Amino acid sequence: MKQRSITPREQRSLDQLNAIQCKVTALHDLKDAHFPRRPIHPNRKFLTSRLSHRFQELVFGTLPQSTRERLADHGQQLSKIKSKTPLKAVAMPGATLVREFDGKEYRVQVLADGRYEYNRQIYGSLSAIAKTITGTQWSGPAFFGLKAKGEA
Repeated sequence: MKQRSITPREQRSLDQLNAIQCKVTALHDLKDAHFPRRPIHPNRKFLTSRLSHRFQELVFGTLPQSTRERLADHGQQLSKIKSKTPLKAVAMPGATLVREFDGKEYRVQVLADGRYEYNRQIYGSLSAIAKTITGTQWSGPAFFGLKAKGEA
């Protein structure tokens, strides 16, 4: 089988990749003496990975904004680190949320604009509906089962 030749564009990409690889290798050989003072919490592995990423970004460009947002969302969902701003519980438009409370079944329709319909009235939040149903303050997502029991 005959191997195809490398195009000039592919060769440029390989050259750029090799140049980045040389820079990353050089990062591992840097001594702390290059800095005026030692960082309080040095994390060489983290700094090396960030600089390596930046080198690639400068040569090949950044990821599209939509991809970066999607990666950030996945990271936040999969992270075991608790954040001060919890993930917003989301139900797909058109979904019907059903909850049984005090022996009665309650149905809430999720609207396309992010609001909710219950008893032919439009509400801005599930918490408002939960308060209407129970008469007390509730977390709407928790009341309708959109949050796990141990979730903040």
